[in-house]
Amino acid sequence: MTLRAIIFRFCLLVISVFVAYQLWLVAHVYWWIDHNPESSAFMETQLQVLQSKDPEAELKHRWIAYNQISPNLKKALITSEDAKFLDHEGFDWEGIQTAWEKNLKKGKIVAGGSTISQQLAKNLFLSGKKTPWRKLEEAAITIMMEKMMSKRRIFEIYLNVIEWGNGVFGAEAAARHYYRKSARNLSVGESAKLAAMVPNPRYFDKHRSDRRLLRKARIIQRRMYYADYP
Repeated sequence: MTLRAIIFRFCLLVISVFVAYQLWLVAHVYWWIDHNPESSAFMETQLQVLQSKDPEAELKHRWIAYNQISPNLKKALITSEDAKFLDHEGFDWEGIQTAWEKNLKKGKIVAGGSTISQQLAKNLFLSGKKTPWRKLEEAAITIMMEKMMSKRRIFEIYLNVIEWGNGVFGAEAAARHYYRKSARNLSVGESAKLAAMVPNPRYFDKHRSDRRLLRKARIIQRRMYYADYP
C-alpha cells in the first residue's frame, strides 16, 4: 500500500468518525425534543468527582415540568444569564463582543458571553475543558438545538440540568436544597438569589451570604420584572 493510499484511508476514517459523531448529536437532540434527559455530561463528570471522595455520593436532581416552575425563577434567569434569549438564534454577538472587551481590559477572563442555549449545549454534551475544539463543538450543538427545539423546550431542559451547588442540579433540587420548598413556590427574592448563584454555584453553596452574591441578587430582582420568557 502506498503512502498516498494510507493518508487517504486515514483522512476517510477521520471524516467518517466526525460525521458519525455529528449524527449521534443530532439523534440525541431530536430525541430530547419530547423526552427528558436523565442526566448530562457535566452531571456525570461531577458525580465522578463526588464519588472519588465518597463512593456512596449521589446527585440531588429531580425533573420538574416547565409549567411547575415559578415564573419568578424564569424571569430571574433570563435577566441574569441571557436577556436576549427570545430574540437571538443561539448566539448573542453583542454580548460576546462586550465580554471580549471586558476580558481584554482586565487581562483575564471575567465574562463569558455565553447564551442559555450555549450553556445547555456545553452541559449536556461536553467536558469542562476550555479548548478551541470544544468551543466549535458547543457552537455546532447550539445551532442544532436552536433549529430543532423551541425556545420553551431549550429553557425547560436548561432549568432542569443547570448546576446549582455541590452535587445539586436543576430548579427543583435547588429549591429544596436552599429553601426546602418546591420550585413552583419560589418567591421573587429567592429566585433572584438562585439566578445570581449560577456563574459559581459550588462556591456560593458554601458562601451563601457572600456580598457579591447578595449585591447581584438585588440587581437581578430590580430588573427581572421586565424580562420576557417563553
